[in-house]
Amino acid sequence: MTRMPAVTALALLAGSMAAAQQSAPVELRIEPANRTLTVTGQGLITVDPDLAILHIGFQTLPADAKAAYAGGAEISNRIIGALTQAGIPKTGIHSEWQRLDSVYGKPHKFTLSQQWTVKTPPERAAEILDVAVSAGATQSGDIDWTVQDEQALADKALDAAAARARANAEALAKGMGVHLGALIYVTNEVSASRFAMMSYAEKAAPEETAMAAPSLAIEPHQVSRSATVYVVYSIE
Repeated sequence: MTRMPAVTALALLAGSMAAAQQSAPVELRIEPANRTLTVTGQGLITVDPDLAILHIGFQTLPADAKAAYAGGAEISNRIIGALTQAGIPKTGIHSEWQRLDSVYGKPHKFTLSQQWTVKTPPERAAEILDVAVSAGATQSGDIDWTVQDEQALADKALDAAAARARANAEALAKGMGVHLGALIYVTNEVSASRFAMMSYAEKAAPEETAMAAPSLAIEPHQVSRSATVYVVYSIE
């Protein structure tokens, strides 16, 4: 019987294991004495947001540069004043950009525009947007739904993924009639995802209905973090 050279046999063994683990971005040193068990665990944590980040701004009507700037300054200060009056702290309002632009096709005509991010509790998002629009805001972008402690949410997803990986390893070892040994290798990946919207629309009190226009029906997105843990154990 022809014996296969040791180097060729080792190469074939490495190739077969690589084919069986195509999704694993890990390179292990394959040796005849290796006895390992490889598992993947996934964890997903989804929570309601506790922070909304609004993108609001304005643009003035075309005017000469001096008038556009003066008009923009007035609107800008009015919006900030209304937001602070509504209870938004100055630390929750950040300028994203401000521009004085010439108007295409209209020599000596300019517009001034400015945009902010405004942090508020999710349940006040529609109210604060109304406040800004009433004060002169004419632009609104996406609302970012998030949590104040993003690291804690990521840690919970990692904990869930690690627990799932360990449970998978124990179940697989039991089914194969072996015992888990020492942990040889572990790596992880955490990602953010958007999930189903949480419906929210605040209703005005009966006595206020006739006095105020209804707010937008804003629907916050739930916040999620997913994690994947790839683990290699020795087996006994």
